[in-house]
Amino acid sequence: MTTMAAVTGRKLVCFVRSTPAPFLNLNQNPNFLYILSSSHPHFSTTTSEDSFGAFNNDKFKKWQNGGGIFHESACIDSTAFLDVGAIVHSQSVVASNVRIGSGTVVGPSVSIAHSTQIGFNVSLSNCSIGDSCVIHNGVCIGQDGFGFYVDGDGNMVKKPQKLNVIIGNNVEIGANTCIDRGSWRDTFIGDNSKIDNLVQIGHNVVIGKNCMLCGQVGIAGSATIGDYVTMGGRVAVRDHVSIASKVRLAALSCVTKDITEPGDYGGFPAVSIHKWRRQVASGFVVRGV
Repeated sequence: MTTMAAVTGRKLVCFVRSTPAPFLNLNQNPNFLYILSSSHPHFSTTTSEDSFGAFNNDKFKKWQNGGGIFHESACIDSTAFLDVGAIVHSQSVVASNVRIGSGTVVGPSVSIAHSTQIGFNVSLSNCSIGDSCVIHNGVCIGQDGFGFYVDGDGNMVKKPQKLNVIIGNNVEIGANTCIDRGSWRDTFIGDNSKIDNLVQIGHNVVIGKNCMLCGQVGIAGSATIGDYVTMGGRVAVRDHVSIASKVRLAALSCVTKDITEPGDYGGFPAVSIHKWRRQVASGFVVRGV
């Protein structure tokens, strides 16, 4: 198979060849080999997947490096490893040295940049993942956010959830964490942020770089978190609040309004750490402890 020039303005599908190359973009990476869909007897212009990723088997092939399967229209670097039971759906991009574990589903049009490691039974949809990330077992990224309103008849009506999740570089996401896709802006996780197990990040949330979120943190929709923010276990953040950079929140705190100054905070509602300690101490005195 010989390399053909990239063709613009027409639908393309791609395979890979064995020469390693850095992940650039679809028209620059020499690992990707493009051919016109109309020129290949096994390709069809009709889709093989519905909106939930259900697929026809005749459009999926076995990947030679690991034994997973991929859609004909996916672009996968030859150095990527797809474990047995992993599935890469249509129009997705998997870059060099990516490893995808068994049971993981990479949904349509997902992109995964180079050297990212993805564990078992991960679900990726409506998202892009940066370089050198670690996604642990059971993580779900890119599902609809929890957005509803009550209509004139008192019925719950779903708000459209049509945007994406963008994960920066060197991000680590713990097991069974969920990150919802955006509705009015993309959900965003900044470079070098670390997220523990069982964390919930709602739709439209923006988290800066070098943040640390400990287990069972819950961040409601449209919250904005600055850089270098640390949240102890089971911290809760209400919707639409902003937290400044270099804030540290004690475990079990609840942020109910904007935090505009760096520093340490705790309590429910969260206040400065010194005020919270006085509240706790006075509570012990009142109760006779």
